Amino acid sequence: MAIILRFVDAHGFLREHFFQIVHVHDTTAATLKKEICDVLTRYNLEIHNIRGQEYDGASNMCGAFNGLQALFLKDCPYAYYVNCFSHRLQLALVAAAENEISIWLFFLNSTTIVNLVTSSSKRNVELQSAQVNEIARSVVAGECETGRGANQIGTLHRVGTTRWSSHFDSICDLINKYNATINVLENIITDGSSTSMRGEAGGSLIVMKYFDFIFILYLMHKIMAITDLLCRALQQKSLDIVNAMDLVSTTKALPLTLRNDGFDILLSYVKSFCTRLDIDIPDMSAHYKHSSRSCQQKDAITVEHHFNYDIFNATIDFQLEELNSRFSDETVELLMLSSALDPKDNFNRFNIDKICNLAEKYYPEDFTEQEIHNLRCQLQHYELDVVCHENFQKYPLSQNCVQERAFSAMKHVKIVLRNRMGEDFLTDSMIIYIEREFASSIDSDSIIDEYYTLKNRRAQLR
Repeated sequence: MAIILRFVDAHGFLREHFFQIVHVHDTTAATLKKEICDVLTRYNLEIHNIRGQEYDGASNMCGAFNGLQALFLKDCPYAYYVNCFSHRLQLALVAAAENEISIWLFFLNSTTIVNLVTSSSKRNVELQSAQVNEIARSVVAGECETGRGANQIGTLHRVGTTRWSSHFDSICDLINKYNATINVLENIITDGSSTSMRGEAGGSLIVMKYFDFIFILYLMHKIMAITDLLCRALQQKSLDIVNAMDLVSTTKALPLTLRNDGFDILLSYVKSFCTRLDIDIPDMSAHYKHSSRSCQQKDAITVEHHFNYDIFNATIDFQLEELNSRFSDETVELLMLSSALDPKDNFNRFNIDKICNLAEKYYPEDFTEQEIHNLRCQLQHYELDVVCHENFQKYPLSQNCVQERAFSAMKHVKIVLRNRMGEDFLTDSMIIYIEREFASSIDSDSIIDEYYTLKNRRAQLR
């Protein structure tokens, strides 16, 4: 477990530094809290002085009742938890959608299709050739526009657990290259080198021509198109908090609008797509028989009801639940109020009311009533002084924080030739590697002198 501290130094600058790496026997919230507390206590850092926590979205970290952030909040009510928003948001949204079994099967099948079609250079060539023929046909039929940058030839993107937008890219490719992919699968069925390969291609071809697959393909495309902008914005190294929170609001609102008004439009489009490609469309008014229900089921659920409520609404609800969990109203308000302290653009977001509201609402024990009154007066002076005082222009209130990933650094430190180092030595080595500004300020002679003071040495280091 890597521990990284963010703090304000004696000069008022915001700092963020790698602090320590700790071996843990398990990843339960109680174990992690104990180890963190032990490290902080060892260096005389008191728990009640914590004013913020940031972890990823794993349940043992962000759980509202028994998560690590909840355990710290019991000891320190002002250690507000802010989810690491950019931490694979799209992957979390995909995982939430997969709570619906039909969505889980869709991603399982789409991964199989993409892997099968892109598994060799020969099939990639076949895919690109099929795209050329399909584009030529579409241009003649007037189904697509021509122009610079239009109708690009490419391959299918594979999804990845570390590529945040890979699911959306893969879905876009399946839509844009649907006919070309069908063509490659048909070639594999005819010319495949083994029975298993031909059988896998045959199964994938059947799946791609199911109405269910096409419906979910376009449903996930609509949902991910809404969330993708937020996912990409949160990955930027320089992030505008206000704009990001505005994106959060719209990303929450648009799926709700889609849920209320979008089903009929989506269904009509999918029907049109299936009619054009001669794919069977189920009778929407027919009785739907769920595979997990008894053959004696009594409920009169129609096929349209199943697609509308069991898939369309349920998938969007899972997405909204995940978004609301990661971007709670309290967290959004805390960040919006904090944006009043942003020194960007000559402090143009400086707002006295927001800063006082931040102090009163979120940190009441840190400020007495008299201090709040004094704070308002001090901020009024500050507002007039900051725009014209050259020291404030030269040295802003905060500096950009650059957090280097500790576990990325570990592979450079703990190599094959020194893979048995103890935890203390590993931590010290990683601090030197990550916090290079400190390492560069250390004089080699002082290290040698310290080395000699420990005991007499026969080796001469100078």
